[in-house]
Amino acid sequence: MAEHAEGSGAASESLLEKITDKLQGHDSSSSDSDSDSDKPAAPSPIKAKVFRLFGREKPVHTVLGGGKHADVFLWRNKKISAGVLGGATAMWVLFELLEYHLLTLVCHILILSLAILFLWSNATTFINKSPPRIPDVHIPEDPFLQAVNALRIEINHGFAVLREIASGRDLKKFLIIIAGLWVLSILGSCCNFLTLFYITFVLLHTVPVIYEKYEDRIDPFAEKATIEIKKQYAVFDAKVLSKIPKVPLKYKKMA
Repeated sequence: MAEHAEGSGAASESLLEKITDKLQGHDSSSSDSDSDSDKPAAPSPIKAKVFRLFGREKPVHTVLGGGKHADVFLWRNKKISAGVLGGATAMWVLFELLEYHLLTLVCHILILSLAILFLWSNATTFINKSPPRIPDVHIPEDPFLQAVNALRIEINHGFAVLREIASGRDLKKFLIIIAGLWVLSILGSCCNFLTLFYITFVLLHTVPVIYEKYEDRIDPFAEKATIEIKKQYAVFDAKVLSKIPKVPLKYKKMA
């Protein structure tokens, strides 16, 4: 009887151990599932493409070409940018408002500089001081040739674009160029070339830095405007441009 009681006690203890193991396993699995559910979902590797003005994918500094001139446009060094803009403003006031002429200005600057240096060089013999050190100024060949070559490439590219537009292959580009030239002709009738150049110079020193600072606010408005312009162009294309007969260009080989 004692052996039977001991066997039944051992069986009950083993049964209790199995039940507690199952309960602990269930609690651990439920806690694991709860902790997994509490974890934030992993971000998707594919991010939604953000609209940028003119479809750019690079920073504004890189779009402007990088380097020192981009630093000037974006006011990285405020003293240099303010000095350049102030100098351009002074030149515009001098030539436009005061009606000073470029040739007259150059001649007066040369007369004043040569007179000061000449008198200073001769006065040093009387006051026992060293004569002024006049630097040997010359234009380096390589940077000058590089600038001329870059200008030549841009001019040839412009001629190629004009030739492509004149060939009648791209109606959309043709309309854009015509509209741009028409706007420039209106601006040219309102102000002269110097004023137009100064306005462009001021815009280059203000618009990029403002856009870089507030691009997250400007781009959504630009996206809406772009969508609306595309809709209006689609309507114009369906009603007007699609009805214009297109004549294929035939190139004859010269014998």
